[in-house]
Amino acid sequence: MRLKDKIAIVTGGGSGFGEGIVRKFVAEGAKVVVADRDEANAKRVAEATGAIALRADVTQTADVKAMVDTAYTRFGGLHILVNNAGVGHLPQPLEGLAEDEFDRIVAVNMKAIYLAAKEVVPRFKAQKAGVILNIASTAGVSPRPRLAWYNASKGWAITATRAMAVELAPFGIRVVALNPVAGETPMLKTFMGEDTPEMRAKFLATIPIGRFSTPEDLGNAACFLCSDEASMITGVAMEVDGGRCI
Repeated sequence: MRLKDKIAIVTGGGSGFGEGIVRKFVAEGAKVVVADRDEANAKRVAEATGAIALRADVTQTADVKAMVDTAYTRFGGLHILVNNAGVGHLPQPLEGLAEDEFDRIVAVNMKAIYLAAKEVVPRFKAQKAGVILNIASTAGVSPRPRLAWYNASKGWAITATRAMAVELAPFGIRVVALNPVAGETPMLKTFMGEDTPEMRAKFLATIPIGRFSTPEDLGNAACFLCSDEASMITGVAMEVDGGRCI
């Protein structure tokens, strides 16, 4: 029960890494709001765990405010925000990505962190405590060719984490990040372009431990970083990548 009495929001919590984080948080005693633009999946995860589901588009100010307000009205507060929602793009030459796809990557992978911070940081400052966890990626540390703009958005998330951490530390607020390698999530096919045994073997060859990240891996790492056990840790972007970035 490492998160007993903690209240958390997990964006993109209806599938993939977000679902793994929700399940781990609930198992460790947290009360969780599952925020996802896919309402059906959010409800599925909430019903399975005892969390609360909320349809939310993290790129929209009103939805982000409603997401935070829900934590306060239903649970009476907020201690942890997990910015997990993210999108990618199919592998392609960097000059080939359509402008609307680029704008979508910026909105979900970058602007959503800004919008959430505007909403929760004043509340965390007032209570002199809080944890913000951004789910970045190994792509922001060791970029892969043909994923340039996704790589860049995750590099931004890592720098934002460090910048937020150093500014907010005096207020008792910790800001941390996780860098998963490609995992068994709905985004895997996007990264590979096509999900075939050959493509999987090619990806796995770059991971020394020899497997993809799992939702359980991210849930375990997120639980530690968001718990009081990590009270001296801020500004880190921890790889959960089986050695991919070594």
